[in-house]
Amino acid sequence: MIRRLKYNEIDFVKYSQCLDRSEQRKYSAAKDFLDTTAPKQWEILVYNDYEAVMPVPFVRKYGVKIVHNPKLCQQLGVFSEKDDVNLNEKFLDYLESHYLIRAYPFNDGNELRTPFRIKKNFLIYPDAYEDVYARYSPKRKRKLRLDQEVCDHSELRSVSYGEVKPFIESNIIGLSKESDLAGFMDIYETFYSLKYLKFLAFYYQGKIINVIATYSDCGMVALLGNFSDKEYVKLSGASVLIDRMIKETIATHIFDFEGGDIPNIEEFFRGFRPELKPYAIIERSKKDLFKKLGSLFLKGRIF
Repeated sequence: MIRRLKYNEIDFVKYSQCLDRSEQRKYSAAKDFLDTTAPKQWEILVYNDYEAVMPVPFVRKYGVKIVHNPKLCQQLGVFSEKDDVNLNEKFLDYLESHYLIRAYPFNDGNELRTPFRIKKNFLIYPDAYEDVYARYSPKRKRKLRLDQEVCDHSELRSVSYGEVKPFIESNIIGLSKESDLAGFMDIYETFYSLKYLKFLAFYYQGKIINVIATYSDCGMVALLGNFSDKEYVKLSGASVLIDRMIKETIATHIFDFEGGDIPNIEEFFRGFRPELKPYAIIERSKKDLFKKLGSLFLKGRIF
C-alpha cells in the first residue's frame, strides 16, 4: 500500500535506510540535500513499511501545493531495493492522482511504461584513473596539455565558499531571473558548511579564471557548478579542473556530470567519454495545471 507522509510524519531513519539499500541510490534524495534545496517543503510517498519511497518536493502558490523540482536537484523518483516497473507505475499513478505537478524527475534507474520526456545525463563509473583517462577523446586530451607559459603561471587550488563567492556571482549563467542568484548562493553556502560541497579553482597569473563546485555523498561526486571567466575560455581551465577531480575520486566514486541536454555542454561532457544515463521527467504547463486543479478539487484530493 502506498501512503503519503508529511515532513513531520517521516521516520527519517527508515527513510535513509531505504535509500541506502536502494538500487537507484542518489544523493539528491537524501534528507540533508532536500532540507537544503526545499526546506521542509517536501514529503514522501511510502510503500508498506519503507520498502520503497518517493520524495515529493513542492512549492505553494496562492495556497495551493504544486510539485516542483528544487534548484540543483536533478533526479528523484522511486527508490527501492530492486527496481520494479509495476511498483514505479503505482507510485506514478498515486502522484498524478493526488498532486498538481509542474515538474518532477524520476531517476535513471526507474523503468516506466508511461512515456515522458527524456533528459540526458552522463556518468563515469569507478575505475582506475589511467583507464578512464585513456578513454578521453583526442580533443579532450589535447585540451589538457597546457602550454608551458600557462603551466608556469597557473595553479589549481581548493578554496572556500567565501573566496569564490564573488567570482561565482559574476560568472554564473543560465538564471531565468536575477532573484534566483541569491537562492543558488544560499544553497551553495549551506552545502559547503555541511561539508558536502567542495570548490576547486584554476588560478592564472594570480587570479581565478575557472571554478567547479562538486557535491560528494552516496558514493557519487556530482558537478553542481562550472563557472568560467569568458575572457579565458581558450585556456581550458574547466577541463583541467574536472579532470583533476576525476583523478582524485574516480577510484571509489561515480562522477556525475549533472546534465547534457544543451548541445555544446553535451559535446563538452562527451569528451570525457562518460556513459549516457537518461531519465524521465514529468512536465506540465500552467494551462495543464489549471485544468488539473479543478479535477482534483472535485475529487477532494488537494492536500
